[in-house]
Amino acid sequence: MRMNVPNLLTLSRIILIPLFVVAYYAPMSGAQTLAASLFVLAAITDWLDGYLARRWGQTSAFGAFFDPVADKLMVAMALLIVLQNDPRLIMALPVAVIIGREITVSALREWMAEIGHRGRVAVSMWGKVKTTVQMISLVILLLADWPTYPLGLLGLYIAAILTLWSMIQYLLAAWPSIANDAQG
Repeated sequence: MRMNVPNLLTLSRIILIPLFVVAYYAPMSGAQTLAASLFVLAAITDWLDGYLARRWGQTSAFGAFFDPVADKLMVAMALLIVLQNDPRLIMALPVAVIIGREITVSALREWMAEIGHRGRVAVSMWGKVKTTVQMISLVILLLADWPTYPLGLLGLYIAAILTLWSMIQYLLAAWPSIANDAQG
């Protein structure tokens, strides 16, 4: 496997995951800010690696597999951290919705690929909007002591609603394959 710039960016995001967690819990002043900065860096590399891979024609099996894995792991770690910091139902609900959707859509995409219909559940505009709102909200929530925390929580609820909407869109797109398979 040749390591090109998009693959190196994906790999850097994977490496950032444990650094992000360690930074957040580091016993030092500014730990939350450092962790939020690492999260922002990961979000930027997420956008940049896909953009460069398409623009430079450097898509690869490595990137196709590890890019979404890195994204989901980084978001899951951030969601777990913000839930651990605020273990109320008001935080648990959007976290559960977002993680549940990611598992559902990942399984759906895998199954659709197995039956040769992967294109029916390709990333949609709603998924991209959801990701943007989710990333911004998580950055705000990671900076838990800031006065913008309620805005971050509101954003996470908007992301959860968009998450459900995009999941419904994916399920509707896959429904003909699901229904056809169920009929035998």
